[in-house]
Formats: sequence, structure tokens, C-alpha cells
Amino acid sequence: MKKQFFMLTAVLLMCQGIIAQIIDVTGKTESFTHYWSVGVGAGRANEGLRAGWLEHLKLVKEECGFQYVRMHGLFCDDMFVYFEKPDGQVIYNWQYVDEVYDRMLELGVRPFVELSFFPKDIAAENSKTQMWYRNNVSFDRKKIDKWHDLVKAFTQHVVDRYGIDEVSTWYFEVWNEPNLTGLGGFFHGTKSDYFLMYKESVNAIKSVDKRLKVGGPATSNFVPDDRHKGEILDHKKSVFYSQDVINTKQWKGVWIEDFLRFCEKENLPVDFISTHPYPTDYALDPETGRSKDAIRYVHSLYDDIHWLRNQLAMSKYPNAEIHLTEWSTSPNSRDCMHDHLPPAAFIIKANLDCLGLANSLMYWTFTDVFEEKGGGEELFHGGFGMINFQGIVKPSFHAYRMLHQLGDEKIYYKDPLFVSRSTKTGKISALAFNYPKEYESHVPGASDISDYYKASAKQLKITLKGLKPHTVFQLDLLDTDHGNIMAAYNAMGRPHSPNHEQTEWLRQQGRATLKFMMRADEHGELTINRELAPWACLLIKEI
Repeated sequence: MKKQFFMLTAVLLMCQGIIAQIIDVTGKTESFTHYWSVGVGAGRANEGLRAGWLEHLKLVKEECGFQYVRMHGLFCDDMFVYFEKPDGQVIYNWQYVDEVYDRMLELGVRPFVELSFFPKDIAAENSKTQMWYRNNVSFDRKKIDKWHDLVKAFTQHVVDRYGIDEVSTWYFEVWNEPNLTGLGGFFHGTKSDYFLMYKESVNAIKSVDKRLKVGGPATSNFVPDDRHKGEILDHKKSVFYSQDVINTKQWKGVWIEDFLRFCEKENLPVDFISTHPYPTDYALDPETGRSKDAIRYVHSLYDDIHWLRNQLAMSKYPNAEIHLTEWSTSPNSRDCMHDHLPPAAFIIKANLDCLGLANSLMYWTFTDVFEEKGGGEELFHGGFGMINFQGIVKPSFHAYRMLHQLGDEKIYYKDPLFVSRSTKTGKISALAFNYPKEYESHVPGASDISDYYKASAKQLKITLKGLKPHTVFQLDLLDTDHGNIMAAYNAMGRPHSPNHEQTEWLRQQGRATLKFMMRADEHGELTINRELAPWACLLIKEI
């Protein structure tokens, strides 16, 4: 579709008798940081050797502003970091790690280092493996010294290669979701085993330089029950609540309280706390039909961060940073909702609602070059990425692109409108969005695919005053018909293997949000009266 540009004036709208909410852009402001663009997730380190992965990273760096990338599998066997000779000699090989990190840094993106998983010779004998790429996850206490030495050698290497001034800006997170054991789990060991591993890791890293930032426990979802109270996950204590009950329960971060107490007892540093506040029970699996009954309401992120802040305030580590190192609409890489429009409005609303409460909220993930379950069977298979394997952007990409264009001073926020100013340019930018009231009780999931467009529209009626006369704004609309790749793919007939021309057309349609212009009147007032369709997102930016 060709881009449409319209020049409209506030005077015309005022003559039509519109009564709009008036927002004075010269009023009091509040500084804020773009915590949504601090970091973003990726599958595993070896995927960073792919051309497509790097192309997608370049795109999200340029248009979404991400500063760090966090990924699994830094020490997996496919990164070839650890060689143990028959005589006991150990050789560390950093060539593959260097290749990934060098290219990331060239693009202006730093590693948010996740220390995982075990090289075969450090894992327990006959280690359990998980995921398609068979990562070793079994812990052996008798080999904890080898783990300590590996972490120390890695840390010393990156300091030697990139310099302490650079590496002191990085973050070192110990493992990924160690609370998940058994089928599909990331750690075959106990809670105490993980705490020992954290102790050895933080001591190894700090022995290289005390300025380096270390944290954990990188645990999975908040839960409303006692399944993680013991040393290992007890599935028998997992409770599924009905939709009318689920949001009345107190959800708590997994292992957080025990982790803080352990670190205090052992006098260990905790530079940041990390966890993964998905808005679902981790057991949610759209492939089995369990969906709505396991999904929490749209304010769950706000609740979870406040719970986490309270735990830190009561601990020895009240100043520890909060990094939420995975987050999305659900933790399933085959949830078709990830490809659709609703996540964009959810991303914008959740991030703006929680402004100032955390140091980062990292979307999982930036690309569908992601192989935990192997490659996707189809072009759009519910992958986590905001960009699919072929480089076609999804609505979630536009959500982060729009958030990135906000300023750094908040002028006004009340759902559905956020207004900001840039201290660098003095220009105004705003975001309007329609997260429909019908989905306040549960974040949209796979079971809602056929119904979500039936939700309510919202009327946006605003006047921005205090502008320079005749200031020009560009409006950028993401909705059902513009930038919504699934609508374009469906219209094409959903070819399983599109040819080159079809793929290029889909790339163009993924980027084809509707752009048009508006101009303030001679009094410096801009009035917008527009219906926002369900899930629509509208960027309003002074140019």
C-alpha cells in the first residue's frame, strides 16, 4: 500500500466543535529512562554466528535502541570453550565467543552475560540435556572448582580483550531459570546447588575485578503456590486457578527471598537481582489447550515489580538493580499470539505503566533465529522474536520502535496517551494506544486469536498546547491494516514457502505502518480527534 500523507490543521478540527482534553506541553515534567531498551533477549550464543541474526540485531539496534543482548549457551559445547586433555590439562578456547562479542560490540550492543550452560567435561557424568541443541544441565558438586576456574578464565579473557573500562559496564548473570528441573528444565540440581554455583561464580568474577557487576538468580515465572519452596520443583504443588480467582492470589518471585538470605549469610555481593515476570503461569502451553486459565491480568507486571522492590528494601541489598531479563506475553516459543497485533499494545501499556520501577525489562526475543525447539515449521510459528527468520518485522517490533522515539521527560500519562519531551532536541513525542478493556483481566493468549478484533475501540480526543505556531507532527499508525504482518500474510493465502518476490513483499508490508502529517494552528495548538481501533498504536512525533 502506498504511504498516505495528509496535512490537517488544528483550526479545522476546532471549527468542528470537538471538545478535547487539553495538555500543556510547557508544564511540569518528570525525567525518565528508557528501561525498555536497556536489553533484549536472544536464543543462544551460537546463533549469534549467523548472518541473519546479526542483520536483525543491527535493525533493532538502529530502530529500537537496544543496548545489551542476553542469550543462553555461552559455555555450550557448540561454542567449544573447554577442552580437557587426558593428562588433566585444561585448554580454554574463546574464538567463538570472541566472534559473537566482537560483532555485537561493532554494532554498538554490549553483552548481558548469562553464564550457562555446562561444557560436557564440567557437567555431571551422563548429564541430562535439554532443548534441541542438547545443552548440558546436570550439576556435579565435585566439579565446582572446574566451574569456578572456567568463569574466572572467561572473565579475565574479556577484561584482557576489551578492557576493564568496557567490561565494567557489562552484567554477569549466573545461569538461566535454575529452578526449572525435570523435563524441559534448565538445571538438574537443587536450590542449594545453585546457591553454591552462584557463590563460586561471584567470587571468581570479583577476583578479576571487584567493579564487575554480578547477579541472579535468573529464576522463571512468579507463582502463587509452594511448588518451588523446597530444594527442587514439586509439580504436585502446582495449582491452576480459574480466571475469576487467578488475579486475587499473591504471586511471588521464585527463590528470591531464599537467594537474598543466602547471599546475606555468606556475605556475597548482589549487584542486581534478576527474574522473569511473564504474565502467565509457567505451565501455560497453548499447544495443549491450556491458555486463558493460566494467564494473569494486564497489571501483573506492576504487581510483580512492586513485590520484588519490597523484598530488596527489606534485605541487605536495597540498592541492587532490578533486571527483568525475560518477558513477553507468554514463555512458549510456539504461541501464535507472538506473531499478531495485540502484543504491541500490551508491550507499550505494560512498559509505560511500570515506568521507573526497574532498571530493565528485556523482551524475549528480538529474532526468530531461535532453536530451543528446533526451527519453526512455518514462516510464522509463534516464535518469540519481534522479527521472523526471513527478516519480516512483527507488530512487537513497531511497539519498541515507537517507544524508542519518546523523549526523556514525561509531560503526561494516562491510558491511552503518553506525552514526552526530549531534553536533547526540545521536541515533543507522544504515544497513544488501545489496550481494550475486555482484556484487562487476562493478557491476550492463543485462545483469543479469533476474537481479539471484536474488542472495544477508544476515542482519542486531545489538544496539545504550548507548541510553536504551525509546528508539524508526523503520525505513525500501527493497526489491523497497517504494519500488521499477519493480515498481509493471510491476504496472500499463507504460502508455506513464499518465493523471493513474495518474501520481499511481506517485508515491505511488515514495515508499512500508516504515516500522515498534522500541523498546529497559529496559536500553537494541535488537536487530534481519532478513533483507535482495538490494539492500535499511534506515534505522534514533532518533526
